[in-house]
Amino acid sequence: MIPSQRQKYNQQFTEEKYQNFLTELQNGYPPIPFRVAETPVFVPKALKEKLIAAGEEIINLIKQPNFKELTQKSIPVNWNVPNENEQPHFLTFDFGICKNQAGELTPMLIEMQGFPSLYGFQHHLAKTFQTSFEIGGAVNHFLNGFNEEAYIKLLKEVIIGSHQPEEVALMDVDAPNQKTAIDFFVTQKMLGIKILALEDIKKVGKQLFYEEDGEKIQLKRIYNRLIFDEVANNTEIFKNSFDPREELDVEWVTHPNWFYRISKYTMPFLKSEFVPDTRFLNEIKIIPEDLENYVLKPLFSFAGMGVIIDVSERDIINIKDPENWILQRKVNYEPAVQAPDGGVKAEVRMMYLWPDGGEPQLCINLARLSKGKMIGVRYNADFDWVGGTVGLMEE
Repeated sequence: MIPSQRQKYNQQFTEEKYQNFLTELQNGYPPIPFRVAETPVFVPKALKEKLIAAGEEIINLIKQPNFKELTQKSIPVNWNVPNENEQPHFLTFDFGICKNQAGELTPMLIEMQGFPSLYGFQHHLAKTFQTSFEIGGAVNHFLNGFNEEAYIKLLKEVIIGSHQPEEVALMDVDAPNQKTAIDFFVTQKMLGIKILALEDIKKVGKQLFYEEDGEKIQLKRIYNRLIFDEVANNTEIFKNSFDPREELDVEWVTHPNWFYRISKYTMPFLKSEFVPDTRFLNEIKIIPEDLENYVLKPLFSFAGMGVIIDVSERDIINIKDPENWILQRKVNYEPAVQAPDGGVKAEVRMMYLWPDGGEPQLCINLARLSKGKMIGVRYNADFDWVGGTVGLMEE
């Protein structure tokens, strides 16, 4: 998207360099189970400024005094976790890169989450691109004036807080074997915190403990990577550990309720040039005649599961719980990234950290490239120049 950067990169790209890059990326870590793209996304200044402006509009909604009231129904009754704090610690906004009526590249909001993303891996990925390819200093994966030192300092403040690293753990069901485990290991290396599977944690009274070298260590803060949607049909797993929905003497980073509050559920409340028209299905009185221009999404799903792209009136009529669905105007991605064999669609995730008592700060980003019908890595398994990557933004 920055023509000079793209031309230079493509001219010096070789398959051998790419394979060496992948080897370096995985050096010291288990194999990465998802596809990493051959290229970063070079984001021009004008588009970067629109991405920043779009994010600020969303944050203005989240900071409204009535935001919790607006989103209370987003939290499923049986997954409401006590002791919710006043803010999420993480905000991630996914934007499809499109063209507006003036022919300019512009972001359109696809998804949003009050939940952590690959905050460790994305820095590692960008550094490895920079050292493996001749990219130079005119572009940066950091935003808002951040550099490596300032970023890691803020990440420590948000995740570890006032505790010792051994009192904080990144937690998921089977953490070392998750698809995003590379991020867990990079984060552990950066911050010195533990990685614990759910079953590694035991409850005594209201306190949580894990064992190391025969010693019980109290867990005071959880960097939570457990998505309840993934375990909703298997709550037996809590019996060997603890149930997050109980009263516990532990701090959450971020509290699980924010996963629901800042999600697809929030999108109908946003009115912006950067947000496609989105409505709760149960509030639609007349079904649009041009359904081919809409997509139907379940509120409570992850990684694109359950999305109906080619919507029919029958699809809408057959939905038994319309209050749990949104109808959203389709976003037409522009194949703006030039691969050797043509244009590729891109999505950019703007990633914020929100320290306790502070303000949300835009720090870093994630990008994904696609030639498939949907952006996710799972929908692009048979293509090259697609997959997970990072945006290198024009300074």
